[in-house]
Amino acid sequence: MGQTVNWGILSTAKIGREKVIPAMQKGAVSRVLGIASRDQASAQKTADALGIPRAYGSYEALLADPEIHAIYNPLPNHLHVPWSIRALDAGKHVLCEKPIALDTKEAETLLAARDRTGLIVAEAFMVRYAPWWQRVRALVQEGRLGRVSAIQTAFSYFLDDPQNIRNMPEIGGGGLMDIGCYAIATARYIWGSEPQRAAALIERDPTMGTDRLTSALVQFPEGHLTFTCSTQLVPHQRVTVIGTKARVEVLIPFNPPTDVPVQILLDDGRALGGAQALVEEFGPADQYTLQGDAVSRAILGDGKLEFPLEDAIANMRVIEAIFRAGDKGTWEAP
Repeated sequence: MGQTVNWGILSTAKIGREKVIPAMQKGAVSRVLGIASRDQASAQKTADALGIPRAYGSYEALLADPEIHAIYNPLPNHLHVPWSIRALDAGKHVLCEKPIALDTKEAETLLAARDRTGLIVAEAFMVRYAPWWQRVRALVQEGRLGRVSAIQTAFSYFLDDPQNIRNMPEIGGGGLMDIGCYAIATARYIWGSEPQRAAALIERDPTMGTDRLTSALVQFPEGHLTFTCSTQLVPHQRVTVIGTKARVEVLIPFNPPTDVPVQILLDDGRALGGAQALVEEFGPADQYTLQGDAVSRAILGDGKLEFPLEDAIANMRVIEAIFRAGDKGTWEAP
């Protein structure tokens, strides 16, 4: 394998074309060698546009290439586990888009395949590789905020196209699976613990059936995560981590532009409205590049994967608890 991991991309999905592939191509130990589509012309068109050396007219052809070491799976949610298992059985490591599966039971079949093959499977929560998120976690761990007992998250966009996969509940569409999962993952990341129970309100689109507005209260040993996510509100995202001494606010927490600095605000509350807040700025960085290289290094044996597949399954348990809580109107434990 040498000192570089050759990646193959399963499908010409938009997130891959526009975000992940260009980022991974900048990596120090990641090389995008090939891309597959169910149509050779589509694969070739994307390969030509992005400067990818190999194009395959089927996913099977990519998996059969012995020079592909690992695959990135950005397929629709219902295809995450089936094709990730096929990749493992073909001897390829896997970086799979979030959420890792449609439910915990399905995710556990992927875990069994990982254990059977001994290969690496990682869920693509790129935010945990971003320097601003690592700084937020460090501030909490160092006690700079005092005792942190509240995290508030908002994440929304507007998308009402019934033909979009994010609006198809039968294949894992809806707000909680698509973006609410970030609120859960980042709270677990900051506190380093698992939640105890959750309550939720869920509003579903009357035509499409997806959860278009979900608000949850999630109890952790350390405190409360409250979040709202929506697929039918104005685009917005913000995270505030609140302690007894100070709070930190992440201004564009999940997908900031890669060509401008990212800011977080550290505010001790001396002036309401944050007028005295300290601004910490992080130079432009692409969290997808950082993610790709982190997984590549784990594949190369240079360090351990910090967030193994078990972490993805733990996140899925919380998602399921929130769905149950919203449907039943009761507190639910993961």
